[in-house]
Amino acid sequence: MTIVPTQASPATQVAHANAPISDLDPYSDEALIEPWAMYQELQGLGLAVWLTRYQMFALTRYDSVIRALKDASAFSSASGVMMNDEMNQVLRGNTLCSDGADHQRSPRIIGKPLSPTALKSLQEEITSKAERLVERLVSKGTFCAITELATFLPMDIVGTAVGLPQDGRERMLVWAAQMFNCFGPLNDRARGAFPVLREMMHYASSQAVRGKLKPGSWADAILDAVDRGEVDQAVCPMMMIDYVGPSLDTTIYAIGNGVWLFAKHPEEWQKVRESPSRIPAAINEIVRMEAPVQSFSRLLTRDYDMEEITLPARSRAIVCYGAANRDERKFPDPHRFDVTRGSAEHMAFGWGPHMCVGQHLAKLEMNAIFCALAARVERFHIHHAGRCSGCESTVSGLLAGDHGHQGAGHEPFTPTTGVLGPAWRRRKRGW
Repeated sequence: MTIVPTQASPATQVAHANAPISDLDPYSDEALIEPWAMYQELQGLGLAVWLTRYQMFALTRYDSVIRALKDASAFSSASGVMMNDEMNQVLRGNTLCSDGADHQRSPRIIGKPLSPTALKSLQEEITSKAERLVERLVSKGTFCAITELATFLPMDIVGTAVGLPQDGRERMLVWAAQMFNCFGPLNDRARGAFPVLREMMHYASSQAVRGKLKPGSWADAILDAVDRGEVDQAVCPMMMIDYVGPSLDTTIYAIGNGVWLFAKHPEEWQKVRESPSRIPAAINEIVRMEAPVQSFSRLLTRDYDMEEITLPARSRAIVCYGAANRDERKFPDPHRFDVTRGSAEHMAFGWGPHMCVGQHLAKLEMNAIFCALAARVERFHIHHAGRCSGCESTVSGLLAGDHGHQGAGHEPFTPTTGVLGPAWRRRKRGW
């Protein structure tokens, strides 16, 4: 696979002359913490905006994002979806960084146990574990909604269903976070995360192997596919990693952001408590408001016209899911959190051929957690914001509550990068 440099060629620079131009920096600390004003400014400039700082297009409107995601023939993932060439080289061949037959093969194997039908066998177990967890935490009066609540089910799934070895699990939250740190432009954050990424790759190559994986597990099924000749052994470690980063950080962020939003909007939590049938719609609204993944990129395979703007072949476009989810052209009053909105057309799980293969598992875990909370928690209260004792970087920050029989939680702070949800970016550690 040939990776095209991030810097645009002279021909590309000439070809984008009819596009609006901006010197805004979507990866500054300020933008990572609070991106909405920047997104709105970029949306006002047009369907596609040339970012002079990074020599890439930014797609921030709902219409431009959905057009890019639906047309994989023009907006290719095969040359990587990150904003730096080094990471695109590392992850080539995995589910994110592939197109066509290669991409179809990977979700067929990885996604088989993640289909709604397959997950029915886990539903009762996940529901039971969520209820026991919430009962235990609520009885404490104050608890960490990240380290104690949001991380529990995703980490449990890694052990029981994915079947990865016990050795190394204590590092998985760090690996998942630092993997996202590598997704942005090649800045100090990305460079600092690469050693941790190499550690994760070593684990996938040396530990996620036959004899160390749980027999009959999801990860073991990847090796079965290798034995059947359905997948190349060389991409096996990357397929294993597909079960780590996406299955951990993004779900944890979504649960944490949900607690944060309900703490800030108690009237919306009351609606959920009065009618738990609203929880699926509330989950859609949570991830619309705070998309766990804010953006990936695509490489243009040919010249592409968006109204009067031409995106030239070989240029790279940043596809901003988080911005699309708050585009007022699609969602009226987009910054208002409303669990009755019915925002099923959000972009939080992507769209088209690269729609998130793990979204059904994430929704199942979130539904179990919030159903259990709705039955036991009257209201969340912010008690203190700071670092939890013993927390890894991915799960620090506190949003707690004092109550009699009410719940508590921790504010989601940013552990990693700008691809992650805004409420997690408050620690200024993004790209």
